[in-house]
Amino acid sequence: MANSIAYFVGIDGGGTSCRARITDINGTLLGEAKTGSANILLGADVAMRSIQGAIATAAEIAGLNEQHYTQMAVGLALAGAEQQDAWYEFMSLPHPYASVTLNTDAYGACLGAWRGQDGAILIAGTGSCGILLSNGEQHIVGGREFPISDQGGGAVMGLRLIQQVLLASDGIRTTTPLAQYMLEHFNHDIDAIVNWSKTARPCDYGQFSPAIFSYASQGDQLGIKMLNQTAADIEMWMQALINKGAKQICLMGSIAERIVPWLIPPMQKHVAVPQGDAMDGALTMAHGNHNLYPLRG
Repeated sequence: MANSIAYFVGIDGGGTSCRARITDINGTLLGEAKTGSANILLGADVAMRSIQGAIATAAEIAGLNEQHYTQMAVGLALAGAEQQDAWYEFMSLPHPYASVTLNTDAYGACLGAWRGQDGAILIAGTGSCGILLSNGEQHIVGGREFPISDQGGGAVMGLRLIQQVLLASDGIRTTTPLAQYMLEHFNHDIDAIVNWSKTARPCDYGQFSPAIFSYASQGDQLGIKMLNQTAADIEMWMQALINKGAKQICLMGSIAERIVPWLIPPMQKHVAVPQGDAMDGALTMAHGNHNLYPLRG
């Protein structure tokens, strides 16, 4: 690492938010901040703006300014980074930092969870992805983005909920308090739901996941059905990681951390407690070359 590096920056960017953490070369925390989505499949420019905004805010908290950017080594753990074309598009963008390394949000979370050692995680927030790091290799399951993948994540939960609410409005499903809550959210206007769906992003669907947990805890049958399905999805990804050699799996993200009581007991036995978070992993990435793909040129 060049002698000019004075700060390390870890970025955890998902479909809903982008978090930045800045430390000095001794690992002392200087500042943290959060901005909007940094999923690079939603646009490399959009993600870069969120990242730079988060770094700028964290830098201000740390008492730093733009003149310090050239002394920052940045590790980026971003949703969507597994898509090769998107990875190269993002890495071609100009930036003011001393160095940038880019890998997936799951990779960063796994590094953080196991303190840079081999191990497995299943991350389920807005989206979902499982990863096993073993003997220098990455083994990935899922993570191919909403709506074709990401089972067990908040976006898929929200999509399924909308589908069930529409069936209830047609008299095909029973209207539970959760369904009623959703209808009230859209002012009982089915056309409004349809129009909303035309431009809704994964985080827009994911916003309804807290309501699913809340109503399920009150005995709402639709909420319970939704969480049972999500638990089954999480178990599917966990079993896939176990089949690849994982013994213990850290469940990370807003959905994964709350779904544990809904898992079958044999699968709960495979759940491990993370030793760190995705920004810890991203900071580890900032210290070296953890790029998912080789740089061109």
